[in-house]
Amino acid sequence: MFKAELNDPNILKTSFDAISSIVDEVQIQIDSEGIRLSTIDMSHITFVHLELKKELFDEYECPEPEKINVDTEELMKVLRRARAGDSLIITSDDTNLILTFEGEATRQFKIRLIDIEYETPQPPEIGYENEFEVPFSLLKDAIADMDIFSDNLWQMITFKVDEEKFIVSSTGEFGDAMIEYYHGEKIKEPARSVYSLEKVKEMLRADRFSETAIINLGNDMPLKLTLKMPNDEGELSFLLAPRIET
Repeated sequence: MFKAELNDPNILKTSFDAISSIVDEVQIQIDSEGIRLSTIDMSHITFVHLELKKELFDEYECPEPEKINVDTEELMKVLRRARAGDSLIITSDDTNLILTFEGEATRQFKIRLIDIEYETPQPPEIGYENEFEVPFSLLKDAIADMDIFSDNLWQMITFKVDEEKFIVSSTGEFGDAMIEYYHGEKIKEPARSVYSLEKVKEMLRADRFSETAIINLGNDMPLKLTLKMPNDEGELSFLLAPRIET
């Protein structure tokens, strides 16, 4: 049966912290190359893709491909129990996903697998004129700045990029906020799109996955946000549908 060991459970924890805020159920596909999943929320606003390659793991065995269906919140309940210094062993049987933390003590949790009708969603093929990088911490701080004047769950946030700056702004009933970041990259065409602030916040819960966020932005186009681990051992990416203004 499948077995994978991670010395740092936070890699999985930070991934599913974001994923569990977007979808309730997910199918995890496991094979000899690693672990991956693709999913989309019920409103078809946010698409998520996660890939953790076998090279990331300290030990990895998968004799035969598997598909594991789990409730994401139940998985997060277990991952939140990780303690500093724990290693994580992931296995499965016919009815459970089994997570074992090895540290001061050995703690094992069995998460019941669920039955779901699942067809792996495919992301739309989108050609972007612009791709640029920003520090993840800066992006997360910018969203937190926008959030201080957020007065409802439908608060919008504007992303703009030009030859010099990446600009994030939001207007609320009680105030406005804006940040500007000089990106230093080559931008082909200035672009602007508007998104749901709450949906952007969900994606940014994966704050330990990468120190850098790669952003693809176009005019009234989906936001593509990609987080990559060092040595190309893992990738977490999102597509967020824009709010088209009239």
